[in-house]
Amino acid sequence: MSGPQCCENPPTLNPSSGGGHVEEIGGLKTYVTGSPHSKTAILLVSDVFGYEAPNLRKLADKVAAAGFYVLVPDFFYEDPFIPDNSDRPITVWIKDHGADKGFENAKPVIDALKSKGITAIGAAGFCWGAKVVVQLAISGLIQAAVLLHPSFVTVDEIKGVKAPTAVLGAEIDQMSPPELLKKFEEVLNAKPEVDGYVKIFPKVAHGWTVRYDVNDEAAVKPAEEAHADMLDWFTKFLLRRSRQTPRL
Repeated sequence: MSGPQCCENPPTLNPSSGGGHVEEIGGLKTYVTGSPHSKTAILLVSDVFGYEAPNLRKLADKVAAAGFYVLVPDFFYEDPFIPDNSDRPITVWIKDHGADKGFENAKPVIDALKSKGITAIGAAGFCWGAKVVVQLAISGLIQAAVLLHPSFVTVDEIKGVKAPTAVLGAEIDQMSPPELLKKFEEVLNAKPEVDGYVKIFPKVAHGWTVRYDVNDEAAVKPAEEAHADMLDWFTKFLLRRSRQTPRL
């Protein structure tokens, strides 16, 4: 179940937003941007509002410009959460779209990337998507993870991650309050075999990295700071890995 903060500030969805295109990958409609010849790929796993959110696609384009092949899959099969639908509140909608299903549906996407010759894969999850990404990090299917204002990620899950994991959280967050984020940090610090990083952004609320007003400079600045942190994490652990992979 997702809570009220997961449903605040819904984006105006736009299927034609972004500079990339939509194609089917691993059985899912997917927004794709960046060079298909890149050896490093990033999955961006959306919040409950899905893959047509303009700010999310804008971020995908930004990550692609740094040299990554970026995918934003439609894990909800054209059925994102619609706040105005009183007949289907989040507590009902989420029963059809659990993060466990998202995790299973991500596997064929990752297989498809590997078949294209991708040698390093990272994933970033926003709110609902963070639960999917932490499961990917536990499974060993990805080489780097970033969790942004995560929802329902547990301490035990953080204990199980096998990939370098960064957590970018908000000071004002009922889903992952600072107290929980600090526990995540303690767990990651106790895992010397896995690189970890936790950052709590002051004066921002859950969802601030993708559900912000592009005309509000005070909202844009912390969002872009989080985007830069995410990109730095992937550059460090994926581009470096890709360059070290010998050619056969």
